[in-house]
Amino acid sequence: MPRLLAAALTCLAAAALAVGAGLGAVAVLHAPPEQPNVPLVTFERTGG
Repeated sequence: MPRLLAAALTCLAAAALAVGAGLGAVAVLHAPPEQPNVPLVTFERTGG
C-alpha cells in the first residue's frame, strides 16, 4: 500500500508540475515583445 500511495502522489505532483509549466508557457507567449516588430527588409510594391 505505501508504494501505491507514493505512486499516486508522484502522479499528482507530476500533473501539477505539467499544468504549472503549461500556464507559465502561455504567460510567456502572451507577454508583449520588448522591441517593436519592424521588418529588417522592405520591398516596394508596384501597382499592377
